[in-house]
Amino acid sequence: MSFGRNPYVSKAQAAEQKAASAPDETSRVRALRDAAHQWERAAEREKPGKQRTEYEGNARRNRALADGESASEDHQ
Repeated sequence: MSFGRNPYVSKAQAAEQKAASAPDETSRVRALRDAAHQWERAAEREKPGKQRTEYEGNARRNRALADGESASEDHQ
């Protein structure tokens, strides 16, 4: 494990990849929700600023995708 690196970023990215290659809708939704959770955990470890805001946005986007909403609605 590297010091000074946020371990939840790589976990969130892995969950997003898992969602992209999911064989069925249930697995995809579960992986997207896991990715959102990992992004939230990553955001908690960051100081307020650009990175934290980006991670929180990633969490919202993944939750919206899991709920069946369009990802473009979050990017205004």
